Amino acid sequence: MKYLMAVTVYPIELTVCLIFKSKSYIYYLNLRFFINIFAEIKNLHLLVKSTSVLLLIFPYMAFNIYNPFQKFNFNPETCFLTGQNLNSSKEQISIFPEWVLDRYSLRDKTFKMLDESILKYQDIKIPCAESVIDNAINPLEEEIEKAFTAGYEEVIKVPEERLFQWMSKFMYGVLYNDISIEKGKPTVKKYVTKVQEFKLSPFLQERFTKLHLMLQSLVVPMDFKGTKPWSIRVFKIKYSKDVFNYKDESNNLNFSLGMNDFGIIACLQDNGAVGLSQQEMTDKFSNKILHPIQFEELCARFIYNNYLLNSYAEYTVQSTDEKVIVESIPLNGTANKSLFDTWDDDMFAQVLTDYWKPWGITKDKIITLGNSPNSFLENNDTYAIVEPETIKLPF
Repeated sequence: MKYLMAVTVYPIELTVCLIFKSKSYIYYLNLRFFINIFAEIKNLHLLVKSTSVLLLIFPYMAFNIYNPFQKFNFNPETCFLTGQNLNSSKEQISIFPEWVLDRYSLRDKTFKMLDESILKYQDIKIPCAESVIDNAINPLEEEIEKAFTAGYEEVIKVPEERLFQWMSKFMYGVLYNDISIEKGKPTVKKYVTKVQEFKLSPFLQERFTKLHLMLQSLVVPMDFKGTKPWSIRVFKIKYSKDVFNYKDESNNLNFSLGMNDFGIIACLQDNGAVGLSQQEMTDKFSNKILHPIQFEELCARFIYNNYLLNSYAEYTVQSTDEKVIVESIPLNGTANKSLFDTWDDDMFAQVLTDYWKPWGITKDKIITLGNSPNSFLENNDTYAIVEPETIKLPF
C-alpha cells in the first residue's frame, strides 16, 4: 500500500466578526442563511476554528486527485470535479437538478447568493465534463430522483455515501458560484479598475478542499474507512405536496432538505460527532411521522450543536492500485476542553427562531427569563415526547 497523502491538522483559534469580507480575506460563512440566525444578537463574534495543515505529498499517486483550491481554479473552461479542460461552454450541469426544477416550479424563482445578488434557480450551474455527466452525475441523479419521488421508505434504502455525494454536489455547487462571483468583482481605485485578488481564510479553504476530495468519490474508487465523515439522519414528515425546503450553511457544512414525505439533516464534515450527540433525541422519533415544525427543531439542534463542536475533522488519505482510502479520525475532547462548548439556551432560541419563522413564532415566545426554550419535541417538565398528531399548526 502506498500513500497518496497524509494530513495532520493542528488546531488553533481565530475570532472573526460576522463579516464575510476584509481587505485581505473573504471569510466564507455562507451568511445567506446563517446571518439571519445571529443578526439580532448584539456584539456577537463567531469563534471560527482555523487550522494549520501539514500536507505531505509522496511521489506515488495511483489516482489523479484534483484540488481546485490550490490555484483557485473556478473558471467555465475547467470541469469542477476533475479539473480537465472542457471542449464547450455547454458542458455544464444545473446545481438544482432538472427534475427538482420542474417538480417544484423553481426555474424562474430567485435564489439569493452570498453577496446578496440574485440568480434564478435554473441559472445556478457549474462546468462539468460530458464524460463525468454521463458516467457519474446522471446515474446519481437518476438514483436520487427515483428514491426521493417514491418517498421516505425508498430514501432510507439509499446508501449514506450516495446521499452524501448528492448533498455535497449541492453544497459545493452553490459554493462554487459564490466564489466565482466574488472572484469576478472589480475593485475600484483612483483611475484604475481591476479584478480584485480573491483569498479564502485558511480554515475554510482546508475544509472545502476536504469536501471536494470526498466528492471525487463520484469519479475515483474511494473507500471511507472507520468513522463516517458525516452525520446523516432521515425522518418521515407530514408535508404539503408542494414543499421544497432546502437550507445550507457552508461554514460548518450543514445541509437540510424537506420534501415529499421526508426530511434529511446532515453535517457533512463532523466525523459523526453531532449525530452521536443528538442520537438520544433522534431515536425517539425514528418511528414517528413528524410535524414539519418538529423537523425544523431537529435541524436547529444539529446546526447549533455543530457550531459548538470544538474539534476538527482529520483524515489520512491513502492510495492503492485499486482505490483511494479515506480514514477519518474520531473526534474527542481533551483534558482541558470538552468536545462541545456549553449549550446556551438563549443562543439556541435565536437559532430556533429562524427555523420557526414560517409559523410566526418569535424569540420572546420561545424563551422567557429563567426557563428553557419551548419545544415541540419534548415536554420541558416531564421530558416526554410531544406526539406529532397533537400539534395544531399548519403543515
